[in-house]
Amino acid sequence: MAKSMRAVQCLLRPAGRRSFTTSPRALADHVRIIEVGPRDGLQNEKKSISAETKIELVRRLAGTGLETIEAGSFVHPKWVPQMAASDKVLESILSSPPSAPHPITYQWLLPNSKGLDNYFKVMGAAPPEQPSGQDSGPASNTSSMDPNAMPAARSGAEGMSQARSDSANTRNGHNHEVSIFMAATEAFSKKNTNCSIQESLDRFAPLMTEAKKQGYPVRAYISVALGCPFEGPDVDPHKVAEIAASLLELGAEEISVADTTGMGTAPRTRKLLQTLKEAGIRNEDLALHFHDTFGQALVNTIISLEHGVRTFDSAVGGLGGCPYSPGATGNVATEDLIYTLHSLGAKTGVDLDEMSRIGKWITGEIGRDYNSSAGKATLSRLDRAAGPKL
Repeated sequence: MAKSMRAVQCLLRPAGRRSFTTSPRALADHVRIIEVGPRDGLQNEKKSISAETKIELVRRLAGTGLETIEAGSFVHPKWVPQMAASDKVLESILSSPPSAPHPITYQWLLPNSKGLDNYFKVMGAAPPEQPSGQDSGPASNTSSMDPNAMPAARSGAEGMSQARSDSANTRNGHNHEVSIFMAATEAFSKKNTNCSIQESLDRFAPLMTEAKKQGYPVRAYISVALGCPFEGPDVDPHKVAEIAASLLELGAEEISVADTTGMGTAPRTRKLLQTLKEAGIRNEDLALHFHDTFGQALVNTIISLEHGVRTFDSAVGGLGGCPYSPGATGNVATEDLIYTLHSLGAKTGVDLDEMSRIGKWITGEIGRDYNSSAGKATLSRLDRAAGPKL
């Protein structure tokens, strides 16, 4: 109870414009938002969503000021039917890049070597921008991943930023990166990928090596880091730190620590972040990915800000859920995250008004209620400002 009260007191203490700033990095008041709606947000939808709708969602998001968009996953449609059109989304981005105020990094989740091969095939049709005149070209992969590997839900890591300047992963002025998925518990790993955590690490090692060899930075997710649907809420933070360290050693540029079930609380989020720090995991190498099942996503975001984390995943309209995590609801809504961050004096560079319009549109397209509080309030304000309709 004492620890819980201290966490609450931390949230309630008066805050100035940059009171949460503890990171030594430049522009410490800038928070980077990774929009995961097109992939993690849509993967659990039961209603079939057309490739055209997914392409249009990415196009609209690109105009909001986002720096990074997770646009799809090269997973077999047998496991995640909604991701079947990811190749078409990528082809569209390559052939007709969405209009954006600045270059965007597009991320693609790869569950196994077959996904990597399919990704390379599409990327290989669009030659990389090579100032030196050299063409890396696509490469085959000889690793043997389990086809059952499933995705779950990027940070401003200096290594990732440096990799982005490598033209091997650049097409039409925009960058492309790949992601992999791990689990923090043995039960979830076996349920999700039919292998243990160590086996999963062993299987992903050659995929990561090949992706980086071809010039694509790798992001790694650690799912169920703050609660598992099979093992309960008390996930060992030391195990999460051990996996994170292993992934960084394998070459991951960034670790997205995911509260897939939404079970995370302020005290346990603080404990996890402290454990990661003690294990030598830098804030610059981390992103936090919160689901809002129990309404704690924004509370945990503030705890993470106080700790110095400056990168967060979110989904427009609060879309999301994990097909292998019973009871988990959507990601924290990007609109709510933007509003909270801006209220604290942080800068995101993302247009809340436009994001709210997109949230309303996409939820209508897929037949969902629009549940972002900040989004609904923003649209109401915009309607009032527009005056009565004639």
